Amino acid sequence: MTQGFPDSADYSLVRDRFLNAAQAAGAALSTHSHPLPGPAGETLRTDVAWLGDPRARRVLFIISGTHGVEGYYGSTCQSNWLQQLKGRPLPGDVAVMMVHLINPWGAAWCRRVTEDNVDLNRNYVDFAAGPPRNEGYEGLHEIYTCRDLDGPERRRADALLEKAVATHGWRGLHDITGAGQYAHADGLFYGGREPSWSRRTLQRIVEQHLGHAEAAIGFDLHTGAGEFGHPMLMAIAQAPYPALEPARSIFGPWLYTLFTGKGRSSDTGVAAGATGYTSQALLDALPRTALLQLVIECGTYDPVAMHRSLRDDHWLHLHGPHADPADPVTRAIKRELFERFLPADGDWREIAWRRSWHAFERALAALPTLAPPQPR
Repeated sequence: MTQGFPDSADYSLVRDRFLNAAQAAGAALSTHSHPLPGPAGETLRTDVAWLGDPRARRVLFIISGTHGVEGYYGSTCQSNWLQQLKGRPLPGDVAVMMVHLINPWGAAWCRRVTEDNVDLNRNYVDFAAGPPRNEGYEGLHEIYTCRDLDGPERRRADALLEKAVATHGWRGLHDITGAGQYAHADGLFYGGREPSWSRRTLQRIVEQHLGHAEAAIGFDLHTGAGEFGHPMLMAIAQAPYPALEPARSIFGPWLYTLFTGKGRSSDTGVAAGATGYTSQALLDALPRTALLQLVIECGTYDPVAMHRSLRDDHWLHLHGPHADPADPVTRAIKRELFERFLPADGDWREIAWRRSWHAFERALAALPTLAPPQPR
């Protein structure tokens, strides 16, 4: 391990490390049990650690595991920082909250999605109003449902993919698929048909712990998009909001602002055309809080390699021996997927942790100065 990062997807290992760090720092702990077990039959949980005065009006909170496999980076950063906060006084009227592995099933099973094959960052939509439509995905769906990992159907799917890339380019293809789709439960970047367990759980956590906050800075921790070894600090929302101005003064040119919506595109690797992001959901849930909601996105491998690994893992989920972690095909696919989202490269791990730490520390120092929202 480098900087505490694990070398394989081990849910129990990182959870134990997080709980130990939280307890040593004196945090109050609560837990939310998932209805399904992990690959070893273990109970899966999302844990919440609260450090500081429970009545503090200013809160710095960090969420890991929105995309399950990416939670191994996020969990490690949470545990590392909790170790540093042990015995350290927080600024006045400030508390720190850690939401550990909000998608514990995805982390334990080494998948990006939830138990329902749902991309949690496409799930925060108003299903009562009807889910968004993605007509462009319809012509691509069969690429992701072929029954062969290596055979005639896969070769046919590869040919369809090559044709799509020739038509749209890799960025155009990513814009279409990454926008999310709500019509095919067996498809890629599926947003679901109802709020997922992880969405409902995060909503309960926000109601229980953040409803009283006058000001807050939040981080949602991710890996995969962007250049290898480059952690991006991002504010992702559907439209400008008041806390963005102080955010720019706190983080300066380090902060990248991304406004999302149908038909939008971005060169960051993050899907600007997607709806249902956690960041926007948190802004919507806390309208009376001066909330600066941020994302740290640590770039890993090129989009072609990422796409291949996601396809292989999706094949495993649909048609392969995914329920048998000891199967050699399963192990090979999971090993590659883990590497795609948490590279073994020591320099990558050092940079990812250090830049995340810089963001946490700068936010903690700035939080006491963040003005509460003005009454309307």
